[in-house]
Amino acid sequence: MQLEEKYDVIVVGGGHAGCEAAHASAVLGSKVMLISQNLETIARMSCNPAMGGVAKGQIIREIDALGGMTGIITDKSAIQFRMLNKSKGPAMWSPRAQCDRKIFEREWRITLEKNKNIDFWQDTVDNLIINNKEVVGVITKMGIKINSKSVILCNGTFLNGIIHLGKKNYKGGRSGEPAAEGITKQLIELKFKRGRMKTGTPPRLDGRTINYSFTEKQEGDKELINFSYLSEKKLEKQLPCHITYTSPEVHNILKEGFKDSPMFNGRIKGIGPRYCPSIEDKIERFSNKNRHQLFIEPEGKDTIEIYLNGFSTSLPEVTQLQALRKIKGLENVKMFRAGYAIEYDYFPPTQLKHTLETKIIKNLFFCGQINGTTGYEEAASQGLIAGINAHQNTHKKESFTLDRSEAYIGVLIDDLITKGTDEPYRMFTSRAEYRLLLRQDNADKRLTKKAYKLGLASKKRLEKLKIKEAQTDLLLQFIKKTSAIPEEVNPMLRSKKSAEIRQKVKIITILSRPHISIENLKVCLDLKKFLDQNNFNKAVIEQAEIEIKYGGYLNREKEVADKLKRLEGIIIPDSLDYNKLHSISNEAKEKLADISPKTIGQASRISGISPADINILLIYLGR
Repeated sequence: MQLEEKYDVIVVGGGHAGCEAAHASAVLGSKVMLISQNLETIARMSCNPAMGGVAKGQIIREIDALGGMTGIITDKSAIQFRMLNKSKGPAMWSPRAQCDRKIFEREWRITLEKNKNIDFWQDTVDNLIINNKEVVGVITKMGIKINSKSVILCNGTFLNGIIHLGKKNYKGGRSGEPAAEGITKQLIELKFKRGRMKTGTPPRLDGRTINYSFTEKQEGDKELINFSYLSEKKLEKQLPCHITYTSPEVHNILKEGFKDSPMFNGRIKGIGPRYCPSIEDKIERFSNKNRHQLFIEPEGKDTIEIYLNGFSTSLPEVTQLQALRKIKGLENVKMFRAGYAIEYDYFPPTQLKHTLETKIIKNLFFCGQINGTTGYEEAASQGLIAGINAHQNTHKKESFTLDRSEAYIGVLIDDLITKGTDEPYRMFTSRAEYRLLLRQDNADKRLTKKAYKLGLASKKRLEKLKIKEAQTDLLLQFIKKTSAIPEEVNPMLRSKKSAEIRQKVKIITILSRPHISIENLKVCLDLKKFLDQNNFNKAVIEQAEIEIKYGGYLNREKEVADKLKRLEGIIIPDSLDYNKLHSISNEAKEKLADISPKTIGQASRISGISPADINILLIYLGR
């Protein structure tokens, strides 16, 4: 059977990448088919029920600024909010929200169903229809042919997925769901390189059997903000998380199970995430530590199910339970289901363009864990970019990409396609050279105008940004021209152990001092009156404060970024034969030919390419 309708974009997979991809393409005007093995599990939070965190929170802000939905849906489903790293500089501030996983799924489903450009089909895609190295549709397990002008693969952990639990293993893409087979074989036949990766999840616990009096309570922030720049309603009631710890006794029980661990007996071949290791891996790698922190996280408002963050494991069920019951607060705990590891296929992302289109097959896009990444946020951002570019390709429009100085999303994609990855890739602030420019508070300023021009961000978003920018400028100008009076400001300065002033000085001079905020300077009556008259919101005040305190650093970082952008402007022709460059090493020739960088800037970031190699390329290109 063949569906009559021909689609602009087929999205294979309904996870975080697939949802953002389908939404972006459809909002831009493409006719989209979203295919999922189970339409009841769209946007499922397969692992922890939380969004954001270090660098990940910045990514969600960027998705939101570009017109994506993850931030809005996180706000609708949040049960706790925290801003991480507030004791550090603003480049490190990272929003994180604990979510109700059922509300999160429901809100994504509602959002997608409201868009008349999106159709749905429940089935497994087994094959791609390829015509002259161009994808033109898919064939499902049930034999249904669906034609399209582009296809986005967002398969998550389902490609030849194998679940490991102690000595047992079985095919599966997620607990209780079948693996997807067929596509890998076809992609290998099409000359795609393939690898295997591994990830895992902890046991889910019965919250009624936890003694919280023996744990540390972790409340949310008192001063709440939203993930989305559009959201206005704040979270009214937060649920606490709790913290507990493993112990040497717990470690000894777990070690006894190592003989049955698929990680240590060689049954798992795939590489696991370095920065989110299993509890077995932590004990082995950090043998000098006698305890590890665990977070007891509620799965939602109306459930007793608990997620034990930090206890990812594939040890036998009995070992898991024995160890859990030696942890403070969990002495009588019951499990809903055991933790497990899952091994799956991925395709090294050096086989992609910056648009996430594959180099081998035209109009075929990869995003999410198929590219070797881990994390909801990393997947969602790739889905957004792939969805945009599938639409752009289909309608013969200019491709849309972000560079490293514009967004964490740009850093993520450039790292993947330029450097590749042989372990699950997770975003960190340290991966970004320009992290002071790429803060969570200014993602709208960096990206919303681009998204509005593209047609993805709404006029409402643009108007909110314009108001924010105008108010920030107004406040900055007032602070720069208005003076502080000694009698008004000195008592506050004494309390802060900061040098007093003897005569009037501009407020900006005092605000430039460490530990002095605009809130502190409300003792200046002229400033307080101005703030009250204009009713500036927290985002405006924060933006003005950052620009004043870090203005010199921001300008310097922007200058460096602008200089390096010149290298991004030097295009390398697709037809360049690297074998003709006799002064370049064979390793450099192989890597350049394999990755086929589009610019000198991208070539300079390839592992193994030296400055001397770049100089030779510049000479060859007449630069």
